[in-house]
Parts: sequence; structure tokens; C-alpha cells
Amino acid sequence: MAQDESRTCPECDGRIRTVGTERRCDVCGYIAGTDPIDRGPEWRTFDGQQSPKRRTGAPLTRSRHDRGLSSEIGYGTSSRITGRKRTRIHRMRREHNRARVRSKAERNLMNAFHMIQRVTSQLTLPEYVTEQSCALFESAQNENLLQGRSLEGFVVAVIYAVCRTRNLTRTPDEILSYARAERGEFRAAYNALNRDLGLATGPIDPGQYLPRFASKLTLDTAIERQAQEYVRELQAAGVIGGRKPSGIAAGCLYRASQALEVDPLTQQEAAAVANVSPATIRATTDLFEAID
Repeated sequence: MAQDESRTCPECDGRIRTVGTERRCDVCGYIAGTDPIDRGPEWRTFDGQQSPKRRTGAPLTRSRHDRGLSSEIGYGTSSRITGRKRTRIHRMRREHNRARVRSKAERNLMNAFHMIQRVTSQLTLPEYVTEQSCALFESAQNENLLQGRSLEGFVVAVIYAVCRTRNLTRTPDEILSYARAERGEFRAAYNALNRDLGLATGPIDPGQYLPRFASKLTLDTAIERQAQEYVRELQAAGVIGGRKPSGIAAGCLYRASQALEVDPLTQQEAAAVANVSPATIRATTDLFEAID
């Protein structure tokens, strides 16, 4: 709060101070005038500390090949730009975009990051999945794992690997449905990631698929709870090793719906939600006969 002792209040001869955008009297509160410009700092701090205030650009991100540091020439539509000047700006924009990519490897990185952002957005995955997938792809490129392999296959592989490490239930078929890659390309890329980078991907718990599958099939919550019990029984018996977790989850939902008779499923419906064959559903139900 700054003082202004050169002026006095015309009503009571009190001292006028400048507070914010107003000049007012300390004694009677008379408003002597206003200044529409707030000349104070525009920042605020909420951490209770005197941290340095610096004006910076957008935060750094791993989902862009240049960490988001480069600038872009926008596409303005001002009518005051003449044809000759518009041509010059177009040429400057083209040369600027060329200068942002210095090598073929960097161009592949930029294209891969765009594909990762598109696929994770279509799968409605969290933002941290996009960031970690881009970082994992860059690590794979630095280890020369992309040589002779499909770029699109590695995009699917890194997204699936991050989902595995973060316990997000997404099957390879779900990711492949939004990507331009074949299953063979995905397998080759994922095997290379596991072999050379040593990903910490443990076995998937089939119970993690149950809420999503039950929601897609609009099943009663009692069926989902019973299916969780079936999954725990199979895990305790140690008979699901090497089997597809999504198929185990769909088979348990099918068995629970048949047992409770609340909203019975068909084998075809249970298989479709997990993208497996009805034979997988039957094989899962046969496991319960084996442990009885």
C-alpha cells in the first residue's frame, strides 16, 4: 500500500492513500479518484513460500519431440496482409517447419508422438500414459530398436507396455483397433522392448477386467462380485498361468451369470466383449470342474 502525502482529502483534510486502483482518504473513506490500470504484479503464490516469479512459456512435455520449446508461426486471417506479404509469411512458415526437424530420426520421433497422442486420446487414457509412452518410444529409438521394425508397431507396443506397468486393463486388440499396425508388427516390437529394455511388466490380474466388461455388458453388480470370487478361486488353485487374462475374466462373468440367473449371458456375448473365441469361455468354465 503506497502513500501519497502530496495530496489531502477535500472533505476532511485527511491523508489520501493509493490502494489498488483507488485513491481514498484514510479518515472518511472519500474516493478521490481511480486508476483503471493495476500497476501491481499479476502473479500470485499459493505455496506460502517466497518463490521467484518468472514469466515462462508452456510447461515442458515429453509428448513433443522438442519438449515443447519451439515456437510456431500461426495462421492469421487478417485482411490487412497483402498478397505479397502473405506469400512471404507462407514461405517463412514452411522453412520454419523444416528447420524444426533436423534429421530423419527426429521426424520419425515427431510422427510417432502424434500417433501416440491420437491413439491414447481415442482410448480415453490418462495424460500420464501419453507422456510415458512417448518417453518409452524415445528410449527404444535411442537403443536402435526401430531399425528394421514397424514404426506403427512400436506405437502400439509402448502404449500397451505403459498400460501393463500402470495396471490399466487394455488388450492389444483394443489398441490395434485404433492404430495402423498388424498384430505381427506389434509382437515384434513388444518382444524387442521386453528383451532389450527389461520392462517391469508382471502378469495381469484378470479381476481388473471385470468392472469394464460388466459395464459394457450392463450386468448386475451381484454378477460382478460373484465373478471376482471365481477369479480368486482360480488364482488360489494356480490353474490360470499362461492363459489370456481377458478370457479368464469373461469366462468368470459367464459362469457367474449362469449361476445367479440374474442376467444370463451367452458364450458368444461373453467372448465378444473380451475379443476371444467361445472356446476360450468354455475352457475357462472347464477349469472349475478340474479344481472341484
